[in-house]
Amino acid sequence: MAYRTTVPGIRALALCGALVLFAAGCGEESTKADKPPSRDGNPVSTPSAGSPPPADGKGSKDPDDINGDGHRDLLIPVRTDAKDEHPRMGVVFGSAKGLDPSRNTVYDDYFAGTVTTADLDGDGYPDFISGSDSAEQRPPTVDWGGPSGPKTDAEPTELQAPGGAGLSEPVRGDFDGDGHHDIAALQQNGSVTLLYGPFARTGAPARTDTRPGRGGWLAADDIAVSGKPRATGLLVHEGDDGEQTGGLLYPARTGSGLSRTSVELRDGNAVAFGDYDGDGARDLAIGDNGSRNNEPDTGEEPKVIASLAIYPGKGGAPITHKIPKSTNSSYGPGNYTSADPDGDGTDSLLVATDKGALLIEGSKRTEVLRQAPARVAGKKTPARWRHARPYAAADFDADGKEELILNWGTGVLFGLYGEQPTHWWITDGTSSRDKAAFTTTSFAPSN
Repeated sequence: MAYRTTVPGIRALALCGALVLFAAGCGEESTKADKPPSRDGNPVSTPSAGSPPPADGKGSKDPDDINGDGHRDLLIPVRTDAKDEHPRMGVVFGSAKGLDPSRNTVYDDYFAGTVTTADLDGDGYPDFISGSDSAEQRPPTVDWGGPSGPKTDAEPTELQAPGGAGLSEPVRGDFDGDGHHDIAALQQNGSVTLLYGPFARTGAPARTDTRPGRGGWLAADDIAVSGKPRATGLLVHEGDDGEQTGGLLYPARTGSGLSRTSVELRDGNAVAFGDYDGDGARDLAIGDNGSRNNEPDTGEEPKVIASLAIYPGKGGAPITHKIPKSTNSSYGPGNYTSADPDGDGTDSLLVATDKGALLIEGSKRTEVLRQAPARVAGKKTPARWRHARPYAAADFDADGKEELILNWGTGVLFGLYGEQPTHWWITDGTSSRDKAAFTTTSFAPSN
């Protein structure tokens, strides 16, 4: 899971037990632990205050198991309150019973751009890779992980790119399927540099390669949680100024790296990888994310409005699906998330809608709705702005079924772009029950 943030460096603030669970009214009235959870943010249960930090792990192959204890963790942006414009990176740790929001660590001062995790040196502990956005080209840096997470008193290491070139928009993957985690990043001309692992602690990759493109940002298929090697494809997406644009897909190839031949994709700014037909091959979904650019104002809507296409992993023509058309101009775009909430091995697609989120599996449609409190920080929030949006999906309790992760935040940046969320829900599948519901406003002190 990667998160686009706007902050530099790394300084850890360990805040175990510093969680605020939220009820309707955002703390204005308490909620008993045995009260059934609702769609208005009431928690399933209240974690014990002051719980100890998770024990140091012995290492794992999951790129999202930050402390290597065998339990998947959640990487999220953190805001201290509704007025805080200084995002931080938070880790909410998993446990044998699933995600435990009472155990969390917040990392402050991250580089502007993209932050993701990958085990670059193969020691069993994910490293934090920070990179610039496409407006500022410089080498990505890595803070090396360990049993207690990255060391906060160590200087980050620059990843060594060919010729010392600056790179942007780094994403993780296993592009040759050898089990070592790799990094792909954009060159200034929009082409792609591939840095293959394992990496030395000097930042030197095992080897490098390039692929042509006209990219503005990248998206990669995810590394298998099981640790079993699986080659991951890479999407090189065109830049945009709000309009829907397309890109190139470089399919995965085991043993030799990404394909040298790309697939031209239809327009669409929302993308996700998954196995949507259950045939064992990884497919790509790309479609309308609701963003628009009316300059110049032609009165025409994009041809891909309210639709998405799935490109089968085994080849063949893309399959088009209709999705709800956005009618609320004050509630902006949203990306797609792959999820398998029933554990049948076939992925569904979670898309943002005016109401919140819609899970699509073939012809089946299931709404997954959560609402923020009516009042936050003493201010009333209109109902049309209270819908939670999809963020990711993961199996935190190892029952074979993925929980859906939804979030919500106040302010224009969340309304338009989904940025700076403060409220979080970890659902129990597609039901109205939550396995956890919390806010991040007490994860770190205010500036």
